Amino acid sequence: MAIKNKTKYAILGVLCLKPCSGYDIKKFCDKTISHYWSENFGHIYPVLKQLQEEHFIQPSEDKASAKRNVFQITDEGKREFVEWLMLPPEIQSPRSELMLKLSFGNYIAIEHVIAMLGEVKDRNIRNLAYYRELEGSYLTNDAAKKDPAFPYWLAPLRHGILTSEVNIRWCEETVQNIKQYAPSNLEEDAYV
Repeated sequence: MAIKNKTKYAILGVLCLKPCSGYDIKKFCDKTISHYWSENFGHIYPVLKQLQEEHFIQPSEDKASAKRNVFQITDEGKREFVEWLMLPPEIQSPRSELMLKLSFGNYIAIEHVIAMLGEVKDRNIRNLAYYRELEGSYLTNDAAKKDPAFPYWLAPLRHGILTSEVNIRWCEETVQNIKQYAPSNLEEDAYV
């Protein structure tokens, strides 16, 4: 099966919630789902045009949005979106520049590798604080908890929290292993 354009489905999902402009869709993605899915204007606007050509979206009928290009999802668009939701997720090959660099870390000074891991740990600490703040606002919002979508919004957030916690622990463990097992003369043999 060919890989589908997932931006298409991210946009349809946002438009299932409410009519939006391209700017509104980008703002929603940045505020709500950016910890696991990002979109940029360069992808959103061409896909909006494509979705309109496929009759999955149409300009909003709301008179207040006549000054902006606000779109709403069509019944055909909702069917397309739900059909995609029912498909099993495509397996994506993992790619991590960090893991690639770390695999060849013996070619650079230990201090550089440890500093790189420190930056990764710090980024995960910041992410964890942000995710926990979001989680707190979700869990204390009684109206949100009554929304049928609540557990589905909470799931990716919990994934971000647990992943950040594991990444922090992994960074600490990896630094310990490097300090314990890397040859002491590595700095002399390193290219940089």
